[in-house]
Amino acid sequence: MNNKERFEQDLTALLSRLTRDVDDNVANRLRALKDWLVKLQMENLVKINHSVMELVCAKHLILRGYDVQLEYRLSNILTCDLYSVKGYGNLIVEIETGFIPPEYALCPLTYTSARLASKIIRYSSFAGKFALGMPPHYILPFPRALAKPPRERKKEEISQIKSLCDIFYQNPPVTEEEIRNARIQEIYIVDVDQAEVYEIDPQEYMRRAISKGLIFDYSQP
Repeated sequence: MNNKERFEQDLTALLSRLTRDVDDNVANRLRALKDWLVKLQMENLVKINHSVMELVCAKHLILRGYDVQLEYRLSNILTCDLYSVKGYGNLIVEIETGFIPPEYALCPLTYTSARLASKIIRYSSFAGKFALGMPPHYILPFPRALAKPPRERKKEEISQIKSLCDIFYQNPPVTEEEIRNARIQEIYIVDVDQAEVYEIDPQEYMRRAISKGLIFDYSQP
């Protein structure tokens, strides 16, 4: 069995779990999203560990009244993982699996913190609400200041976040104005094993993680 066949087989197996307890309308919408991911995989644009999380998260949002699209183009340089609309508002979710490219093997935490900061800063400007999705076994080490409401963000925190992002992202660089206005409203813990999504407030997530010594703020010098 080649990779493309295994990809479709895995998504089909997941879809059967996701559609056991839903009506035909929800099942058909999830099936269409699965087919879209299979099409993208044939073009080598998506990976299975990322796609299964997208599909589980899509069910969570559909059941909450959202119309969901996957791998949705926002601009010439940005494509988001989940773009969801309900009424006049939109929600963007970016899935984070924790993958570290080999070229950053000697600075994985710094790189991950910068990547997460960049995602929050860039994608939230397109969103009424923005969320990061993560597996239960992974801790998100994004800069703590980004979990705060923008009005509570200090100038020195903004400068520290910009310096962090500039190490890895210069084309184009994030601006201090973008950092000042960036916002993350939710963190989704995506449990693929149980096909469930659990929501947590970012400030509470950071408070728990830091108090237990699981992470510290990598935006600090």
